[in-house]
Amino acid sequence: MIKSMTGFGRFETAGRDRKFTVEMKSVNHRYLDVTIKMPKKLNFFEAAIRSELKKYISRGKVDLFISYEDFSGSSATVCYHREVAEEYLRYLRQMAQDFGLDDDIRVSILSKYPEVFTMEEQTEDEEELWKELQRAIDGAAQMFVNARVEEGERLRQDLLKKLDAMQELVDFVSRRSPQIIRQYREKLEEKVRELLEDVSVDEDRLLTEVTIFADKVCVDEEVVRLRSHIETTRNTLLEGGSIGRKLDFIAQEMNREANTILSKANDLEISNCAIELKTEIEKIREQIQNIE
Repeated sequence: MIKSMTGFGRFETAGRDRKFTVEMKSVNHRYLDVTIKMPKKLNFFEAAIRSELKKYISRGKVDLFISYEDFSGSSATVCYHREVAEEYLRYLRQMAQDFGLDDDIRVSILSKYPEVFTMEEQTEDEEELWKELQRAIDGAAQMFVNARVEEGERLRQDLLKKLDAMQELVDFVSRRSPQIIRQYREKLEEKVRELLEDVSVDEDRLLTEVTIFADKVCVDEEVVRLRSHIETTRNTLLEGGSIGRKLDFIAQEMNREANTILSKANDLEISNCAIELKTEIEKIREQIQNIE
């Protein structure tokens, strides 16, 4: 099983007192890069959230969105601070005495002073809160992974078809190479005979020239390595797992062999074939960028 790095997941949990909605989406990235957007009230759980996500994801740029609704109606309460009110009252009376003013202090006035009444958040059970949040994250992550697996299977099938096309191109190069050498020998022998007319051809000299030419255009090693890389890629796709980096390295090696074949090519058909090979390899590399 292989996974694409493109995916989306959404999950919602709702209880009597609260509701969590978690959405996550991702695109390809060299490493795991997670961006979390959530209410400040949940910032305490950021480390736990990142740890939880690593159970499901190893690579990709992931955007995680968490929304939270509290239905309890008791998230904040009014608190009366008697000691603060006493401080204000004492100083107000002192002011009245110091300046000969009427002591007209009323509750309605005293209550308006800062910190006499405050709104304070009630402490929630963090363990219970995390359990519900974790359930929402796990639900979204599972849907996210399922989407990645489905897309990964489509990528695998497409890559296997592209590898088959590459194999046909490599087989063509393998068949065509000996023909080039044979044609070169025939043309060289014909040209020498035209120049020398009735004089016999020096077979040893002719063989030497053909050998030098064959050495310049020989791509046997490149063909063998390309076949090996194609087979390794095919087996890796069938094995599955987190194979994106490995496949990317193999694709680089395949491109290097195709470049060598193109540089050695002394034949239009092989040159065209090498260009097609490079095109297919580039398509494969683009697809591999999306594999975890």
